[in-house]
Amino acid sequence: MPHGAPPEPMEYELMRRFCRLAFILLPVALSACGAANKAADAIARDQAKSVVNGVVEARLPGVNTAPVTDCIIDAASASEILSIAGASVTGVSDNTVNLVLEISQRPKSVKCIAENSLTLLGGLT
Repeated sequence: MPHGAPPEPMEYELMRRFCRLAFILLPVALSACGAANKAADAIARDQAKSVVNGVVEARLPGVNTAPVTDCIIDAASASEILSIAGASVTGVSDNTVNLVLEISQRPKSVKCIAENSLTLLGGLT
């Protein structure tokens, strides 16, 4: 087919089918990426929780650490979660401990921890 000439009917039909298929598969591909991102986020959060739990346990022995850990993780940014999660592999450094303590002092964390104080003190929920 010469350059600039209209496509042959068969080529046109193939291009049309390809475009239709791409249009149908695009949302599927994008949702798969979304699912992979959610899975990666969940893994990072779980790893970060294990690190935060250890830091909280060391600072507040005898306290139910799960609610405090959840509050700190919920107040952390995505990059902070990744940084803390990395410490589950490389080891907890002073920087990691300081980051966890800094996040724990944010208004969102403090409010969450206060709302869960009965659980922390072993009272009724």
